[in-house]
Amino acid sequence: MTTATTATTATTATKATTPTARLLPKARRFLRRRIRVLLLLAGWSLLESAHTFLGGYGLAKALDQGFLAGHTGVGLAWLGVTALAVVVGGLAGRGVFRGLAGLVEPLRDGLVRQVVSRSLTQAVSHPARAADSAVVSRLTNQTEIARDSFAGLVLVARSFVFTAAGAVLGLLSLAPELLLIVVPPLAAGLLLFLATLRPMAARQRAFLQADEDLSTQFGAVAEGLRDVVACGAQQRTAQRAYGVIEDEARAARQLAGWAAVRCLALGLAGQLPILLLLVTAPWLLRQGLTPGAVLGALAYLTQSLLPALHTLMNALGSAGTRLLVVLDRLTTGPGPAPEPDTAPPPLTAQEPAPRIPAPPGGPRVELREVTFAYGPAAQPVLHDLDLSVEPGEHLVVVGPSGIGKSTLTALIAGLLAPGRGEISVSGRPVHTRSGTDPSQLRVLIPQQAYVFSGTLRENLLYLCPDGAPTPALEAASDAVGLDPLVSRLGGFDAPLDPGALSQGERQLIALGRAYLSPAPLVLLDEATCHLDPAAEMRAERAFAERPGTLIVVAHRITSARRADRILVLDGTRATCGTHEELLERSPLYRDLAGSWQPDAPEHGEHLSVKSRSLS
Repeated sequence: MTTATTATTATTATKATTPTARLLPKARRFLRRRIRVLLLLAGWSLLESAHTFLGGYGLAKALDQGFLAGHTGVGLAWLGVTALAVVVGGLAGRGVFRGLAGLVEPLRDGLVRQVVSRSLTQAVSHPARAADSAVVSRLTNQTEIARDSFAGLVLVARSFVFTAAGAVLGLLSLAPELLLIVVPPLAAGLLLFLATLRPMAARQRAFLQADEDLSTQFGAVAEGLRDVVACGAQQRTAQRAYGVIEDEARAARQLAGWAAVRCLALGLAGQLPILLLLVTAPWLLRQGLTPGAVLGALAYLTQSLLPALHTLMNALGSAGTRLLVVLDRLTTGPGPAPEPDTAPPPLTAQEPAPRIPAPPGGPRVELREVTFAYGPAAQPVLHDLDLSVEPGEHLVVVGPSGIGKSTLTALIAGLLAPGRGEISVSGRPVHTRSGTDPSQLRVLIPQQAYVFSGTLRENLLYLCPDGAPTPALEAASDAVGLDPLVSRLGGFDAPLDPGALSQGERQLIALGRAYLSPAPLVLLDEATCHLDPAAEMRAERAFAERPGTLIVVAHRITSARRADRILVLDGTRATCGTHEELLERSPLYRDLAGSWQPDAPEHGEHLSVKSRSLS
């Protein structure tokens, strides 16, 4: 209890801390270790900005002491000095970018190391947990955003500081009255701009979260794509994906709205000083200012101060907020999720719970001279296969890896079309458009099951368009061994995070979903490969006792021994029979049975499965 309270307090304190407060100590340490680079950057920046002071001062002197006084040579000399300062500043730019690289590249390298280290630590600490798809966005998109934003911010910040210093010094040298005209609109624009930084940072954070959610959603869909298509759930899955896309678009629109307010601040700080200077020019001349001083002040505004201010405000408004949010996510992001305080009790083989109502009997599955190849010139995976699976029969398919077991289930499910031959379920070809939802006729659970963000109830009722009462969910959960996970998550209505589940937990959810489905034909394509032997036996026995026809691609030889019949695929021919029959008739099956040992002893193997009369 004390540990939980402490953890909650720490989490609350972390959330209450602003990103700036969290990042400031790290930023100071990062910069302290690079004092030499900062000094080098400041020296080159000072040399580069020398032309800022001469840009206005030299122009004023060229006009007042040169051209207006009739001394053309003096005016040209001042202009020459100004031009020379511009050339020197351009040459100094090379040193500026060299110093910039000394800051930017170490930052990017450090962020990449942190992201990779956190991901590897999580993978090592929780090897059974599904991979974090959002790490792709952090490792590629967000680290590059941080690198580019930091580079742009450093570049414009040091430019503004030295440019503003040169411009202010120049205005003071020409006439202090000029500051009274320039400073008020600049200050007003800056205050309005600063007021937009916090909401823009919040919108930027929402946009990045939406980007990670989109990456996670697409990763989950891609991993379970075969499951989605097999269940006929493309439209529902697409709608869910479109919702995440719309969330990201909405965050982008809100961010653009605050960008418009920032543009207003830019106009106030950038254009109003020029307008005021032009309007007050006659008054300034009457106060004794020379035309050169007024022209020099205008040059300071248009050529130096205001462009630097515009660049700084743009950088702070976009790159600055992006950098703050991204650094906060990359350096203080959530670590590996803690394991539950108590481990769920181990699954043991036992009689299945009372089953939910299911269609009586089951469909007859027939394959007649079915041939399939992955391409016109490819060797057929299945060749002239004839197979009949009787209503209510439990058939297991075995064979070496890559021999065509998954291809067979995909053909029966209608995901693939045979090159030659016919496949029918309940007397109807599987590729005939009957207007019936395919998920109502058959359900295919592959090795990689589709689990989406939402509640556990929503995931379990994925294939039940009419829903199901809570007692039916409880019965299905107990039958397939899902109860420990339901208890750990907090019930059927608890939110589900797919990234926090192991592959075995995902398969249990998919098995519970298939058990609840009204489909009378169940196809399990190594759908229990991530479960231990006892859990696998419990799940398969539950489906064997569930009314309907069951076809299983076996992961262990014990699965084959629980079946009514076994189909052996060997690439040239198929042999079907019971375990004892195949030991006599199939050399391949004898080899598989001899080398394919269970991972652990299973209890209850002496229990007989239901017997059926086969034609």
